[in-house]
Amino acid sequence: MSKIILTGDRPTGRLHIGHYVGSLRRRVQIQNEGDYDKMFVFIADAQALTDNADNPDKVRENVIEVALDYLSVGLDPTKTCIFVQSQIPELCELSFYYMNMVTVSRLQRNPTVKTEIQMRGFGGESIPVGFFTYPISQAADITAFEATIVPVGEDQKPMLEQTCEIVRRFNHIYGDTLVEPRILLPDNTACLRLPGTDGKAKMSKSLGNCIYLSDDAATLKKKVMSMYTDPAHIHVEDPGHLEGNAVFTYLDAFCRPEHFAEYWPEYESLDALKEHYTRGGLGDMKVKKFLLKILDAELTPIRERRKQFEQDIPAVYEMLQRGSEEARTAAMRTLNKVRQAMRIDYFNDTALIQAQAKKYRQG
Repeated sequence: MSKIILTGDRPTGRLHIGHYVGSLRRRVQIQNEGDYDKMFVFIADAQALTDNADNPDKVRENVIEVALDYLSVGLDPTKTCIFVQSQIPELCELSFYYMNMVTVSRLQRNPTVKTEIQMRGFGGESIPVGFFTYPISQAADITAFEATIVPVGEDQKPMLEQTCEIVRRFNHIYGDTLVEPRILLPDNTACLRLPGTDGKAKMSKSLGNCIYLSDDAATLKKKVMSMYTDPAHIHVEDPGHLEGNAVFTYLDAFCRPEHFAEYWPEYESLDALKEHYTRGGLGDMKVKKFLLKILDAELTPIRERRKQFEQDIPAVYEMLQRGSEEARTAAMRTLNKVRQAMRIDYFNDTALIQAQAKKYRQG
């Protein structure tokens, strides 16, 4: 079986370091290792419109922002097919067919759907149908390209489970047609769900607690130095607590052994730093300054690459168009298989046409 990678992001704003450690960094690693047959990365603008229907300009403007973020982290359009979801109409048709595979009660039990509905303040009958059914749309995105591996954050796990259910049900009814994917989560547990700078459970654009990949050095410094730590760690000599401490969670996600030799040789490892902090005698500001150096070193080349791509925006749109054309060709192949399996490929089924003609000639 071919090894096909697929993943994407909603263009509702610039991408942040939660996206980076949760999925983007892994995508670039996979791309550069080259151990796959095809890799698709898409901008989910159609999905973003399900809860931004009254603000299409927000989605329209952020398509290019996400594309720039993709290129700046190192995704290479010569190795990875980068495309725009809305430019692949076959995805809508697949979603329509898959709706018959899922019940309303099953969608209501989806943990990600319930969380997202709560975050957006939808209640009862005010939930847009498109938003409510976006696990089905996501299944179409994945299966259209016969993806075998989907690298995403932990919050998307229920969505992949829903996709697998749709694949199994479709194949049970219509025969072995669709490919069942598997999820690829980050290796580092700290990367599964990076908290916001305010210590909230998740870094979120809507909560305003993000560090964006495109933040300049001054903005990054301001955000890091105001990060949530341990509210009980009032004096330097007080013992500090790691649980819920956003600074140490970020260090778990970004810190490497060589960072100590370069930025803080007083400590030999992150474990030694944690031990001192929990024992007492280490101030939060020193730890934040260490984190700032690490993040700035990670984000500086990303910022610099972004500035280069910003100089030729028409070329970025041309890249997206080429990728969308390539992606549509792949989606059309899958849709043809689906139509054939569902026995609705009437005009391509010469046996059907001849049989019906014979039936009525004899009748």
